[in-house]
Parts: sequence; structure tokens; C-alpha cells
Amino acid sequence: MTSSSASSVSTALAPYGWDDAWADEFASYEPEGLLPGRVIRVDRGQCDVVTADGILRADTAFVTPHDPMRVVCTGDWVAVEPAGNPRYVRTYLPRRTAFVRSTSSKRSEGQILAANVDHAIVAVSLAVELDLGRVERFLALAWESGAQPVVVLTKADLVPDAATLAHLVQDVETTAPGVPVLPVSAMGGDGLDVLLALVSGGTSVLLGQSGAGKSTLANALLGEEVMDVQATRDADGKGRHTTTTRNLLALPGGGVLIDTPGLRGVGLWDAESGVGQVFSEIESLAERCRFHDCAHESEPGCAVLAAVASGELGERRLDSYRKLLRENQRIVAKTDARLRAEIRKDWKRKGAIGKAAMEAKRGRWS
Repeated sequence: MTSSSASSVSTALAPYGWDDAWADEFASYEPEGLLPGRVIRVDRGQCDVVTADGILRADTAFVTPHDPMRVVCTGDWVAVEPAGNPRYVRTYLPRRTAFVRSTSSKRSEGQILAANVDHAIVAVSLAVELDLGRVERFLALAWESGAQPVVVLTKADLVPDAATLAHLVQDVETTAPGVPVLPVSAMGGDGLDVLLALVSGGTSVLLGQSGAGKSTLANALLGEEVMDVQATRDADGKGRHTTTTRNLLALPGGGVLIDTPGLRGVGLWDAESGVGQVFSEIESLAERCRFHDCAHESEPGCAVLAAVASGELGERRLDSYRKLLRENQRIVAKTDARLRAEIRKDWKRKGAIGKAAMEAKRGRWS
């Protein structure tokens, strides 16, 4: 690539996150005459790619379509053919981060929602009762992806008073250690300046349930009505899928935003370290347990159970931690025979303990 063409690529793609490191990754594809570009939308085996030559429509058939973890997704940097009918994406560059969830099917597959993301914005509506367990689930996936999570409490203008809002923010902050929690009103503009400053560098993905106000928030960040918006139902605060594809958009003040459809299911996908970060206070307490493999159920000398008994740790928090760890273990076990064997062994051990306890009780009663 000549210096002039390299300059034109940098000028055209810099607003979408292109940098010297991506240029180095792409260098081996230059002799083939391929163009670098970023995927801004994927739809049924084809994608829109922004390049120095403009936005190209390209087929993704060259990139293993039968493997859901290797398909092209929104946010990927790719090498694309400059001409042809159809054009083809030849490959995607190694991903820096990837936001992955388990598929809704019962098969052991992951689904990549967005790639090369720096911030994962979890939108949570204050128009309905907070579901802290769902927030924890989103955060586990966000931490596992390698992105920095941010919780945005949308529709803050619907909260009746400042004291109630402060209480809700505190609840979420307790649920999300180490994560910024920002109350925002997209309609009134409150809190938007803080969020804009945070997302102005790098790529952010917008996540949340239908009705969480993601499209309204995206429009506020973009400064124009780009995304369609529908009203939520008064009965339960839920909304329809306004956004049906994942769209990557350059923000006017810098940075890139990926808006995603509302997610009904948020299944974990090999997210053990992400779960550990969400529940970092439990992981810290566990270091003080008497046994290094303590399950925090009934073991003597368990620092986690002691914290629950003293009120230092909420029981709901521990229950959620256990639930997400069990779910993640089941997902991983689908593709790990050794782990499946360990789980069966553990079930048998617990069953034997339970049986012995019942026999001991019968002995005392007889």
C-alpha cells in the first residue's frame, strides 16, 4: 500500500476505529489487492462493509458459515474484495474482544453479538422494577468479552424523586462492583454528557432487553433520529424489537456505537472469569475459607457463609453467584468430557453424603 493510499484509508476509517495496529494486521493482505474495512451490518450471509471506497455490500461465504463462532459479525475488521459480483469477504482480522452468549438452542454453541468492543453498555430501564439478577448476567458476559462494562439506568426522568433515584443507583452499584453506573434521561438529556465522554473513545456496544430504551438512547448519542423507536406497553414496561439487526454507527463526537436488538435470553458462554469479576467480593471472601475447594454450602470455616450470617453479604447475591456458576459449568461441560466426568463424580459424592445423613437420622429415630 503506497503512502497516499495508506493515508486515504486512515482518513476514511479512523472514525470507525482504524489504527496502526489494525494496519499492521492487514498488511499481509495488501499484495492480494484486498481492501480493509469494518463490518457495520450483517444480514443473512451478506454484510455492509465501510471502506476507503465507501460502503460495499459483500458475501461472507468464504468465512466458515457453519461455525457460529467464526462467522463475520458487526464490529469485525475484514479483508474484502474491491470488485466482483458478488464481492466476498475473504477473512476477518483477529478479534481483540468478542461479546458471546450461548444460543437459544440446546446445542453447545456460542453466538457472537459484536466484535472489537471497548465498552459494553448495559441499558436497564427504571420504568420497571429492577432485575438485579439479569444485570449480573449481562455484566458476566461483558467482563468475559474483554470489554469494560457500563450500566446505564435509562428513563431516569420517570423516577419520582432524587432520593429514590439515588437508592436505585446504589442498589445497582452494589450489584456491579468496579462498574460505572449512570442514570440517564435520553428525553431530558440528564446524564448524557457523562456517557458521551465515556464512549467518545473506542467502540461501544449497546445491550439490554426490549423496552430498555436502547434505540432512544442511541438516537440521543448520535444527535439525530437514526434508530426507529416504539413505545413500551404500559402494563409491564416491555417493548417490541425496534432494532432487528446489529448496526455500527460512528458518533459525531468520536467513537463508534453498535446498537443491538433486545435480548430475551442472555445465556452464559464459558464465562467463569466474568462471573468471578461480577461477584468479586464473594471471590475475595472465598480466599479466607478453611478449604480451598469450598462450595459455600455447609462447609465448616466458610468465610462466605459467615459473611451472609453477619449481614456483610446478601443472600440473594450468593444465590445468584451459585446459579450463574452452575449454568456456566453446564455450558462448558457440553464440550468438555473431563468436566462432565468431574460433575458426575461430584453428584455421586453429594448423593452419598445425603444418603448417609438420612441413614443416620433413621438410626436415631429407630
